[in-house]
Amino acid sequence: MAETTATTTATDHPAPTPTHTPAPTVIVDEVDIVYRVHGAGSPSGRGSATAALTRILKRGKAREESGVRKVHAVKKVSFTARKGEAIGLIGTNGSGKSTLLKAIAGLLPVENGRIFTDGQPSLLGVNAALMNDLTGERNVRLGGLAMGMSPQQVQERYQEIVDFSGINEKGDFITLPMRTYSSGMAARLRFSIGSAKDHDVLLIDEALATGDRSFQKRSEARIRELRKRAGTVFLVSHNNKSIRDTCERVLWLEHGELRMDGPTADVLKEYERFTGGKK
Repeated sequence: MAETTATTTATDHPAPTPTHTPAPTVIVDEVDIVYRVHGAGSPSGRGSATAALTRILKRGKAREESGVRKVHAVKKVSFTARKGEAIGLIGTNGSGKSTLLKAIAGLLPVENGRIFTDGQPSLLGVNAALMNDLTGERNVRLGGLAMGMSPQQVQERYQEIVDFSGINEKGDFITLPMRTYSSGMAARLRFSIGSAKDHDVLLIDEALATGDRSFQKRSEARIRELRKRAGTVFLVSHNNKSIRDTCERVLWLEHGELRMDGPTADVLKEYERFTGGKK
């Protein structure tokens, strides 16, 4: 008996359409972050001078451990961020949001766990450090260079940075020392400098809370541009509307623990239920 074989064509069983998963940019794996507060003394604050003298006189490990209070700011947090994502970080005050951003930026050590990043994370306001005794113009140029821009790139984007910040709308403030700026003006200029360059990972801590609604809308649009051109954006904010308008994913930290990670609408719904209303 002749052997027969069954054949099928591609049209009989179409192959599944491959889906492209963006590459990871940040991996946070079981991370603990612990602050050590030296010289904290007793909770009542009594005997602080005696405690300080005791620490000086003691020797060895006992001396090092005396009067040291440990604050467990982030507890066993794990998540993966991917290219093109804008991720909001929410939580009540003291929940560990800013601490986590600083660790991702490499500014704080982790107690346990590991953090992997693809490319250089940039924490807004650190790479573009501003100096109070220098003019806004000088800070724009130095801030751009500090972020790795070439002198030519800084020159090409200078006017755009100044216009975006809006600090010259009521006068020629860009030629004045930074110490004459209000906190809002300084924050707007810092955001303008920091967002002038494409970043692998951009970490923004409350930058959108400054300025009027017009500047906030410009900032939100700039973040969307950065997502398209670069890697990943993290945004810490207590303004839920900014999170809704900017991010499609949210991490909710509470007491240092990752309470929820998911789509913005779902996480904010639970968070607002937890806090008793929208913000």
